[in-house]
Amino acid sequence: MSPLTLEAIATGSDEEVSELLGEELGNRISALRDAPEFLAEIRGLPIGLRAMAATYELDVSLALDDLGWHFGKWHDLELAEETARGLEVLGALELAGIFREALALALEYWGELGDEDWSLWYPDSPLEEAMDLLNKEAWEFLKPYEEGIFHFWVAYARQHPEDVGAIAGPKPKVKRPRSKR
Repeated sequence: MSPLTLEAIATGSDEEVSELLGEELGNRISALRDAPEFLAEIRGLPIGLRAMAATYELDVSLALDDLGWHFGKWHDLELAEETARGLEVLGALELAGIFREALALALEYWGELGDEDWSLWYPDSPLEEAMDLLNKEAWEFLKPYEEGIFHFWVAYARQHPEDVGAIAGPKPKVKRPRSKR
């Protein structure tokens, strides 16, 4: 894959740009997402990449599970706050609001979500029931975007390539005429 360049962001398809952004994140982050070092690493990234790294797992959770499950699996209040800020940076303001409401609900059951057997507790729990409307709102918000939250990654990168670490790229080689001697 080519490097994350201004030209690649401007001329690549949405899928190509999304892949480049994912590759850039993979190259810059060595910590596992559930490791304490993860937050420290992403906080050192350019603001756009930081937002993308913080929202990646939420996209997965909304595609495969729901908001409540997300807070159980990624049970870290700092990461949740980083995710909300990331959604705001990326321009997914409505989803950020939904996420913050869901976080407020999750905080009422934070102890249960932090238990070792949270995944057994969550199905049919009062939290799952309370999250129902917010889950529907989040899924409805993302419905027009086949790529989910990654749609916002690409749009952000095209508007702010400097905030995702894009480089100018190699300069084209200029052919110089040979001098006749």
